[in-house]
Amino acid sequence: MATPHPASMPSWHPDRLAARLPALRARAKLAANTRRFFAARDYLEVETPYAVPAPGEDVHIASFRTHQTYPHGGGRDLWLHTSPEFAMKKLLAGGAGRIFQLARVWRNNEGSSSHTAEFTMLEWYRPGGTLTDLMDETEALLRAVLPARLRCRGIDVDLAQFERLTVADAFMRYAGADVLGTADDATALAAQAGVRLRDGEDWEDLFFRLLLERVEPAIGQSHPTFLTHWPAAQAALARRDPADPRVAERLELFAGGMELANAFVELTDPVEQRARFDIDRARRHALYGGPDWDIDEDFLAALTHGLPQCAGIAMGFDRLAMLAAGTDDIENVMWLPG
Repeated sequence: MATPHPASMPSWHPDRLAARLPALRARAKLAANTRRFFAARDYLEVETPYAVPAPGEDVHIASFRTHQTYPHGGGRDLWLHTSPEFAMKKLLAGGAGRIFQLARVWRNNEGSSSHTAEFTMLEWYRPGGTLTDLMDETEALLRAVLPARLRCRGIDVDLAQFERLTVADAFMRYAGADVLGTADDATALAAQAGVRLRDGEDWEDLFFRLLLERVEPAIGQSHPTFLTHWPAAQAALARRDPADPRVAERLELFAGGMELANAFVELTDPVEQRARFDIDRARRHALYGGPDWDIDEDFLAALTHGLPQCAGIAMGFDRLAMLAAGTDDIENVMWLPG
């Protein structure tokens, strides 16, 4: 009898599990070391609900819906959260101080060698923190929990050096375009970048096309790269930079050819936050239909009560585990991949 191909076996099958165990042991060690890192820095580990009335307001992230039935009749729709961000900020407004979480999150319509619909997010918040504080702390974390040199997805990565690069500088270097000077002018951005504007393509669409085609493939390869100071329209939950309101205090971290983390100096103004929510909701409904969930009024109430000035970062823990294990496929660091 022919031996079944491993891909046809269930993920719990001894042969398939044995093949993943080295990477899974690296993941377990990574989780333990991550918790030690934050405990040593006086962070408190928290747990927040996974099923929530409002999963987030990102225009392009699709959510999973579920339904809660009350014991004495009736019920309500809930959504599996796409990030613990809103809940953790509520705790910050309540005075929780430095907090972190290893949370399961869900994003529908995702799947690849580095994406999965259900995954783990490492998220932490530092009251009083700045983007520089976050970058310094993230560098310290990666050096504490990963090998100094590693190989993932065919890329050798050296953690001895981290690059810090603004979005404006990256676009000038790799796309030949002044991304801030051409803001909202898709024709000018296309001309500077030497590309043809596609039918119906607006400035934001072209920004992300150039980011994906020109910028991201050139950064975060031999060493990790922080891509900082994003155009304000691409940072709905971040504070505008007081030194240049055209940009927001946002960064993304790239390593091993993957986006690893997304971070903000958090927006604390409830009026501006509500206005940004309204814009994002209108755009999401225009693109994908609606209505869906109500605005998270409890979150806006927390901002009104007073969110301390803080910085927060969300890191894909499964991708971090891929780096730790030196594996090219996210399923290899998941105990029971779908």
